[in-house]
Amino acid sequence: MPVSRKESCRHCNKSGRGGRRMAKVSQQTETVLSVQGLRKVIGRKPIIHNVSFDVQAGEIFGFLGPNGSGKTTTIRMLVNLIKPTAGKVYVCGEDVGAHPDRALAHIGCIVENPEMYAFMTGWENLEHFARMQRGITRQRIGEVVDIVGLDQRIHDKVKTYSLGMRQRLGIAQALLGKPKLLILDEPTNGLDPKGIKELREFIRQLAEGGMSLFISSHLLSEIQLMCDRVAIIARGEVIAVGEVDELVSQAGTYTVWQVDRPDEAREMLKKDAGVQLVSDEAHRIDEALLSSLSQPIVTVMEDEEVSGWVNRFVGSGIAVRSVQRVAPSLEELFLKLTEGERIG
Repeated sequence: MPVSRKESCRHCNKSGRGGRRMAKVSQQTETVLSVQGLRKVIGRKPIIHNVSFDVQAGEIFGFLGPNGSGKTTTIRMLVNLIKPTAGKVYVCGEDVGAHPDRALAHIGCIVENPEMYAFMTGWENLEHFARMQRGITRQRIGEVVDIVGLDQRIHDKVKTYSLGMRQRLGIAQALLGKPKLLILDEPTNGLDPKGIKELREFIRQLAEGGMSLFISSHLLSEIQLMCDRVAIIARGEVIAVGEVDELVSQAGTYTVWQVDRPDEAREMLKKDAGVQLVSDEAHRIDEALLSSLSQPIVTVMEDEEVSGWVNRFVGSGIAVRSVQRVAPSLEELFLKLTEGERIG
């Protein structure tokens, strides 16, 4: 999807990033992507309902929703792969519907899985895609190879690449035209934990260099670690837009304990009216977060109460092995934001 752009975009000044939390974007208010009242009807069935949000210069913006919520359909409309029934998409001030070539010149995009020719080398793939764009030199191909860290394997055949390496090669392809905005659809799908961590660090590096990134995902934990702001979509409708931590706080946060005498600890906690003990059936914490803990105790309590309870447990001879604040799962966040409506 990336194409080259010879002239700079006056709407898209680059802003550096001193860290992950740059939702304020250092007083920068340049809008790289503006989505206004986007709708899609297929047959007589509404698929996307009045979706609106903006992505600012230099931020990592998450597009969060369960599988089937409309994320990929929306992305396809953003990059003109399908036409919206109604609404407008602007990229650096250019109308995607009216002037697709000018608008899409600012975008690099990977929708779902990057498509590569497995029998060709990584370099040959990039040369092939470079020929589809104007002004992409061998020097630029070398630059994107260095950016994604594939310089040691770029002349190997793609069929020998791991999934993480293929993802990096796809991003290299998307970066060929020096886009202002990089769109990644479920980029961590299929990656192992090491690959996810490497991809997350790489995305931060791109943002620190001034690029805006639009990341779709169904994983709340990944969006929290990766993004500054997020739009949450359910059943084709955006139900919230804001900073990640602010949205998560609407659903509350659990305090999870691991102690050496859990039964005694539970009895102590039950006597405190200000503490809520949450059963295994009632909480909606991602199971992967609890799998390494033995008999975890899940509670809801105020931050300032945690240190006091550590002292109480220790004073009663109960060893505290770990205590951690855990965000609710995506399902619980949706339940709170939609007043009890479950994710379908």
